[in-house]
Amino acid sequence: MKTSPLTLEEFAGSVLAVPPLARHADLSINAAANQQLIRHIEAGGITTLLYGGNANMYHLPLHEYAPLLEMLAAAAGAQTRVIPAIGPDFGKMIEQAQILKGKGYRTAMVLPMQGFTTPEGVADGIERFVQVAGMPVTLYIKSEQYIDLERLQRLAESQHILCVKYAVVRADTGQDPYLKEMIERISSARIVSGMGERPVLSHIGDWGLTSFTTGSGCLAPRACMDLLRALKAGDRARAQGLYDAFMPLETLRDNVSLIRVLHDAVSWSGLADMGAQLPLLSATPAAMRVPVEAAARSLLAFEATR
Repeated sequence: MKTSPLTLEEFAGSVLAVPPLARHADLSINAAANQQLIRHIEAGGITTLLYGGNANMYHLPLHEYAPLLEMLAAAAGAQTRVIPAIGPDFGKMIEQAQILKGKGYRTAMVLPMQGFTTPEGVADGIERFVQVAGMPVTLYIKSEQYIDLERLQRLAESQHILCVKYAVVRADTGQDPYLKEMIERISSARIVSGMGERPVLSHIGDWGLTSFTTGSGCLAPRACMDLLRALKAGDRARAQGLYDAFMPLETLRDNVSLIRVLHDAVSWSGLADMGAQLPLLSATPAAMRVPVEAAARSLLAFEATR
């Protein structure tokens, strides 16, 4: 695992893969299967791994956190940056801060807490985490109400927030006053599009966000990196062709479950066995196996042509 200081330029150089987390039938972490998936992602040129929602970190037992950090550090290559998630509640965040300290990680992503928060409280929690862990956070924003932009700017300027994973859903991604003001306050260099491939033609091609997160790119990392490069080069025709290849699986994820479908798509593609899903989530409905497996295998086949 890469442990050198993390700069904003590094975010711009790679898509951020957001892999599922492989487990055995007894729910223990499957180190071998996780490493198998990591090697596939690395072979496609992605150099940043973000273990968050797709890894179901929301329900991770606290006693698994230190072993997980050790496993990921050992499994990732020397040039691969790993970003673990924390939270979403403050109690979990502050205990994870103690565990993270001194482990070689350079940022951790705050999972979004739905409800029971205030913007002032979120800012306070971030400051307390940074004080204990000794590292800035990557903030996952899914709602305008989570934190106001004045506080966000202050936290970025004080180096409490390194980067934002932006995932506020819009009917028209080209019309987003909140994102516009966010860019004006903290710059696009600090903002990663955080909703997979679907919004990237706009988020990267028009808004100029620095990169994007990907779940489906765990299956097709080389194609995903090609998409990022095409968008940054302004080659919209090439980007569109790459984008279209991701949409069948992304649409199934949107319609059924982003986390559950990706977890099982990796298994059903034959790439690596992700095993059981950690409660309080469950497996993809059995009736969806045929379309999910077909979309996953089609994306893998497309990856093989890159």
